[in-house]
This record gives sequence, C-alpha cells and structure tokens, in this order.
Amino acid sequence: MSDPRYAVAAVLVAAAVTWGLRALPFAVLTPLRSSRTVQYLSTRIPAGVMVILLAYCLRDLPVTHARSLAPLIALAVTVGLHLWRRNALLSILAGTAVHVTLASTLFAP
Repeated sequence: MSDPRYAVAAVLVAAAVTWGLRALPFAVLTPLRSSRTVQYLSTRIPAGVMVILLAYCLRDLPVTHARSLAPLIALAVTVGLHLWRRNALLSILAGTAVHVTLASTLFAP
C-alpha cells in the first residue's frame, strides 16, 4: 500500500497552486482599480453586456409568428418592472414567470 502522506501532500500542493492562481490576478491588478479607464469601464460595461445579451437572445426570433409574442411580452414586463421598481431580482423573476406562463398556455405549440 502507498503511504497516505503522499496523497495528503498532493492535495495540499494542488490546493496551494489553485489558491495562488486565483489570487494572483487580484494582487496584480489591484493598482489598476484607481485608474480612470477602469472606473469608466466599470460604469459602462454592465449596460453593454445586457445589450449584447439582448441582441443575442432575440436575433433568431421569428417576429412573423404569434409564438414570438411570449418572449417579447416577457421582455417588456422585465424592462418595465426594472424601470419602475429598480429591483433586478423582481424584474427577472417576474419576466421569467410571464414568459413561462405565456409559452406554456397561450402560445403553446
């Protein structure tokens, strides 16, 4: 049988390397946090990511079919609730519930 100390040593080495590789970017990039460029990007990137996700999700939506109304109505509910209440969790949950309800009842194939 093999010595269990080798297994423990291997696990400890793997854990140390994993921790180091995950901590290294934070340690190296800490000076950049005060940069004006990074501060500018941190305010613009979230909206840009949402626009890209929206375009990606709606790109193949056939707008000539009645079934396409379910995701569009859900999108309108999500955006409307978010603009009204400014609560991301509420708007995402409500939009998802509206889409699932419409897709499984009114606009079911």
